Amino acid sequence: MSRFVPLVGLVVACLTTAAGAGPRPLAAQEPARVVRALDFVGNDAIDDQTLAIAIGTTNSSWFARVPPFRWLGLGEKRFFDEQEFRRDVYRILLLYRLSGYLGATVDTMVRRSEESVRVRFIIDEGRPVRITSFRVEGIDTLPEREEVLQDLPLREGDPFNRLLLQAASDSIARRLRDRGFPYALVLRNFTVDQDSRTATVRLEVDPGTRAVFGPVRVEGADRLDSAFVRRMVSVRPGQTYSEERLFESQRNLYNSELFRFASVEIDSANLEQGEARVPLLVRVTEGKFRRIRGAWGYGTDDCFRTGLGWTARNFLGGGRVLDLTGRLSKIGVGDPVGFGAERNICAPIQDDTIGSSRANYNAVASVRKPNFLSPQNTATYSIFTERRSEFKAYRRTEHGTSFGITQETARRIPLSLTYRLSYGRTEADQANFCAFFNVCTAGDIAFLRRRQFLGTLTFTATWLQANNPLNPTRGQVASVEVTHSSRLIGSSSTQQFNRVVADAAWYRQLGRDVVLSYHVRGGIVFSPRLTLTGDLATFVPPEHRFYGGGPTDVRGYERNELGPVVYVFTPDSAAPDSFLVEGRYERGRVRFSPTGGNTQVTGNVELRVPAPIFRERLRLALFVDAGSVWQRGEGSGSPFQLRFTPGAGLRFTTPLGPVRFDVAYNGYRRPPGALYRVEPNGDLRLVDADFELPRRRSYTIHFAVGQPF
Repeated sequence: MSRFVPLVGLVVACLTTAAGAGPRPLAAQEPARVVRALDFVGNDAIDDQTLAIAIGTTNSSWFARVPPFRWLGLGEKRFFDEQEFRRDVYRILLLYRLSGYLGATVDTMVRRSEESVRVRFIIDEGRPVRITSFRVEGIDTLPEREEVLQDLPLREGDPFNRLLLQAASDSIARRLRDRGFPYALVLRNFTVDQDSRTATVRLEVDPGTRAVFGPVRVEGADRLDSAFVRRMVSVRPGQTYSEERLFESQRNLYNSELFRFASVEIDSANLEQGEARVPLLVRVTEGKFRRIRGAWGYGTDDCFRTGLGWTARNFLGGGRVLDLTGRLSKIGVGDPVGFGAERNICAPIQDDTIGSSRANYNAVASVRKPNFLSPQNTATYSIFTERRSEFKAYRRTEHGTSFGITQETARRIPLSLTYRLSYGRTEADQANFCAFFNVCTAGDIAFLRRRQFLGTLTFTATWLQANNPLNPTRGQVASVEVTHSSRLIGSSSTQQFNRVVADAAWYRQLGRDVVLSYHVRGGIVFSPRLTLTGDLATFVPPEHRFYGGGPTDVRGYERNELGPVVYVFTPDSAAPDSFLVEGRYERGRVRFSPTGGNTQVTGNVELRVPAPIFRERLRLALFVDAGSVWQRGEGSGSPFQLRFTPGAGLRFTTPLGPVRFDVAYNGYRRPPGALYRVEPNGDLRLVDADFELPRRRSYTIHFAVGQPF
């Protein structure tokens, strides 16, 4: 015996309640009460989160509920609405009816005070309607049957959930359309016996005609050749029809940066129902083919910086994109463009005698070719000249060329392989060479600083699953980078190494505006042992070592302060400080120089909550950072030491991303290192093998733009 399930009456009751709800007289209105608690009791089939989403009554945020914090005004307050609360009972009942629990009942318990309310929904689910027969008919003869029916969300023995029944039929239709059946239809039939709480389900599948892709018609291509647009599409006439291929083709068109709009769909105007060849229609709207852009800004590590770029799309035809870009940074401190700003606005980098003593520049001419060997591939060839630096660590000047291929996989994981060959030199503090390689004379140091060839082959893979690239609140981002350098691919004998870096960050919402994020990063470098000044040593170029500390790393340390360091004493009669050198005080200056390491590990945890004022723009952050940078190998003198630095900060939202101000506590002493004295002839002499420069303060301040990870 089968009877009609009275869902319509329940829906009508919900609508009637909503329609009859109007503004009440002032005397009848309840005072505004904050929802301090919202919970569900007795629900096993449907979890708390699903029920909370289905109703209108919303719990206040955690900081607005917990007594020690709610008096501070933190967190968002949600207020209780009597009418919405009454509707919520019908909403929960409707959700249970759709989920197969026809006898479910809902009771409520509300505790009111003058300012707050605590709400509890008490649910008696009852006995569900069970599926005693679940059949799929119409595809028994198809070889793809097992793949199409694999892992359906509903099966025999489950509660009769109509939402999952819709999902199962949609999954079957989608899987068939991805396997050559563009006309697939799925009809749902079921009977329900309320007395016995049983249901039978039958899905009638009409796969339709098996089809292949037909001709591709292009609309909207004016200056671009329509043949090029067809090649960008990931399908060819005669291939088995697949709906996923249509989405992939549309993504390829957008990634080429040639179009403002692109769509790939069935050409219904030229399609006859049941036809075995499915024609396609590609609609595009071309973007601007010439573009000029400029930028300027300020950074605590770069002082003033500027950039200029010019782009020509469809350069020489074939969809090629020509990019000419130039950048200039450290304006205001580095020669020849310094104008004395290091004494005021650029003071944070005035002590950087290596990385900031000269201006950095970058000039690149690149040609990007989409549809290289495959619609999923993009090839890029470039020539460049640049000078770049790392704070207090090194300065690299080089000229060269590179060639790379990037592939967008079906799961939207960009893969790239790039070969880069450059001719240049790396300048680091001479104490770095003396400490690690026993190269302490000016002549030997100049040998390692000479211009050399560096060839690298780099593979990268990136997973981008975050909801917002500038200010993510949920999802995850991960990347892996592997770099190889050897004489086989053009490197000099002292430029050989293998480098692996892995990075991952996760973002979770604990409430509407509360975000918990955590991040891990690890890296390791392997290099062969070379003979330097008669001794065997492993040499890694300074620009490929790991450095720790800074606004996006372990924030309790200044940039590059975490990890192996050496100290250099420069005698200067005009210097105001005095240091004990060889048993006597001398006037001079001691600076620390990070040497970097061949191994790194970093972890960060950060909680972001709305501020009590300017809630839409301002966030408070609490964080704990941990990390270590060290040099593996016997006699390195740089052991693994994990450092933890807690802190707090502010985040102010802007169109360019959050402006960030962080203060972190650091209770550790500076790492000890060798102290070297600069002699008049430029040589270095070891003064103290275990010198330590006192830390000025136990906290570190960082100002930056963008989230730390």
